[in-house]
Amino acid sequence: MPYVESLRVFVRVVERGSITAGGRDLRLTPAVASNRIKELEQRLDVRLFNRTTRKLSPTAVGREFYAHARKVLETLEEAEAAISGFSNQPKGVIHVTAPLGVGKRFIAPLIPRFVDAYPKVSIRLHLSDRRLDPVTDGVDVAFVVGRPPDSNLKLRKVMECPRVLCAAPFYLQCYGTPKKPDDLMSHACLLLRYPRSPEYYWRLETPEGPQRLDVAGSYDSDDGDVLTDWALSGRGIINKPRFEVAAHLASGALVEILPDTPPLPSTFGCLYPHRRLQDSKVRLFIDFMIEQLRADVP
Repeated sequence: MPYVESLRVFVRVVERGSITAGGRDLRLTPAVASNRIKELEQRLDVRLFNRTTRKLSPTAVGREFYAHARKVLETLEEAEAAISGFSNQPKGVIHVTAPLGVGKRFIAPLIPRFVDAYPKVSIRLHLSDRRLDPVTDGVDVAFVVGRPPDSNLKLRKVMECPRVLCAAPFYLQCYGTPKKPDDLMSHACLLLRYPRSPEYYWRLETPEGPQRLDVAGSYDSDDGDVLTDWALSGRGIINKPRFEVAAHLASGALVEILPDTPPLPSTFGCLYPHRRLQDSKVRLFIDFMIEQLRADVP
């Protein structure tokens, strides 16, 4: 179905913002993806994108066509999902996202096990600490660690994750150990920052209830593992799910601080558009991953 494939390319290019990124998601070279777009424009006799050397954006016609193209593809996916239950071997592509650290340590190692069990399923895994929107970014399953956003997405909880504040012994020797939450305001705090990041501030559990602290520091990043590396090198204090830094705490490379007023716990779970659970391969993937993660995450 060449026309349907061209629609898929068009939709992914709109969602990713570039022909290269959209093509990569579909395992197409930029040249092939570009040709698909040109063929679609020739068929429709319209220009779907405004192109400059720096930016690619849909035209007004392109935005209108995108809305209809997505509906067409969603209807087709729902039809395929409806009949997939009659097959003993689910097949197709599942688009998955996860935070970098969790994705590398826990999600990625489990995916080969799933594909071994269901060899006709392909997984496209995208790792980023910047949270993607499963609806607008065309994602089937998004693993998240943090407070679930208010949305019409469905959440399957893996577990509640205690969080910990910690720093390297060298940092604490140089700058002292915070004795109460307010002391953090005068310390170098390493922040995970990106638009809508939940860690522009920290929230700690106290006897008086949750306390919000607008902490600051000279270092921030959109990569949580970079923050851990900076903490290990004595650059400041991090706020992390305990399971992510458990090995460093056990070895003494990092030291827990303020254990009596820890950060509020995070929810580790997976988000998905409600309609995707109608697809047997997505349902099987979510069930498999949750069962394995509950067994593997300390």
